Amino acid sequence: MNSVNVGQVIDESKFNRFHAKVLFWCAFCIVFDAYDLVVFGSVVPVLMNEWSLTANQAGTLGSYALIGMMLGALIFGPLADKLGRKNVILFCVALFSLFTFLIGFADSVTEFGAYRFIAGLGLGGVMPNAIALMSEYSPKHLKSTLVSVMFSGYSVGGMLAAGLAIFLIPNFGWQSVFFVGGLPLLALPFMYKSLPESPEMLMIKNQSKTVEELLAKVKPGFVLHEESQLEISKHEEKGSPVIKLFTKGRALSTVLLWISFFMCLLMIYGINTWLPKFMESAGYGLESSLVFLFVLNFGAIFGAIGGGWLADKWNPKSVLILFYLLAALSLFLLGFKANMIVLLILVAIAGAATIGTQIIANAYVSQYYPSDMRSSGIGWSLGIGRLGGIAGPIMGGMLLTMNLPINMNFLAFAIPGIIAAISIMLVQEKYSSVVKAKKTSEEKSIAQAQRI
Repeated sequence: MNSVNVGQVIDESKFNRFHAKVLFWCAFCIVFDAYDLVVFGSVVPVLMNEWSLTANQAGTLGSYALIGMMLGALIFGPLADKLGRKNVILFCVALFSLFTFLIGFADSVTEFGAYRFIAGLGLGGVMPNAIALMSEYSPKHLKSTLVSVMFSGYSVGGMLAAGLAIFLIPNFGWQSVFFVGGLPLLALPFMYKSLPESPEMLMIKNQSKTVEELLAKVKPGFVLHEESQLEISKHEEKGSPVIKLFTKGRALSTVLLWISFFMCLLMIYGINTWLPKFMESAGYGLESSLVFLFVLNFGAIFGAIGGGWLADKWNPKSVLILFYLLAALSLFLLGFKANMIVLLILVAIAGAATIGTQIIANAYVSQYYPSDMRSSGIGWSLGIGRLGGIAGPIMGGMLLTMNLPINMNFLAFAIPGIIAAISIMLVQEKYSSVVKAKKTSEEKSIAQAQRI
């Protein structure tokens, strides 16, 4: 019988309504994932006053969700490689939405921190699986672009958190912004009906009829003839998906990717948590400080979409190096006095080159590893990177406690951008799944030509 490769059919498809539906639901998850995380930065100044928190205590409180995110990524990434992406995504969305909603009822630091930690488990688990699922269903020529567009939902969520905080906190109290985080619970039935499972997982479960129906949506007009059968790309590697991240020459690059994620997430969560307070300390009011947070996440949209487009047209590795260096430069310049327009432009660039760059990095990693370890590759990169995310808010709190000049605070967050750029520069692309697949395809073509 003739074999029809499922991945090849998807790679050769053109963007249509089916891709748009997958993109919508994955982006929806990321929007509220980001909202539930970034909203803490919006309420930090209020909580510090209401609960008499020191900067160090507030920074530690902000890290509880990030600790949960680290564990969630480490647990739910590999779990989805075994059980499938869809159910894990739905469970994680339910988990972070429910406990973010419950934060609105917290009346102590301990209760607030506990709910944030549990919500963080879901926040960390949904990211790698949404990225992996979007990557698996994207046409080959649009993989980086669609994953970046999907993950620009992070910026939308951040803007939503800052924008709603400006209106809701003065009128309804800080609790109201957390009640909004429970809205995805209402969307779960629609997600269950609309979101597809990973095509590889369906094939492993011998649900080839379902895969055939999905392929007809991915590529309208697709018909599997009676003399043909579906197949998925087979990998000779066996064992734990996590262990496989260090085999076949990938060990050094895996560590380097983890370092770049650590540094980038340190910048993102440190700045998202402390930018309003930094600006408030520099003499701006709370409302003006929240505007900076809004602009930071607004700029990230352009960084994500523009960077994703560049990554598909150019070398993704080169785009990442350029953006990391741009992040370091913009954060460094933020430490110097300037007029409001210049500051807002620099904040937008910082958002584009930190949050936006992380989005491109997620797409890059999703293509670096083969499908059977993709969620593990992204999950563990994000999981280890969360250590940087945990360090960011704590570092910001320490910097404020030390009463350093404002330019020193921003310099401390700029240096990780340089380290991330160097790490990506040293990644060995010859071991990536994209390069290996291309090499295998060329070898097959040569073999066929020789037989002819």
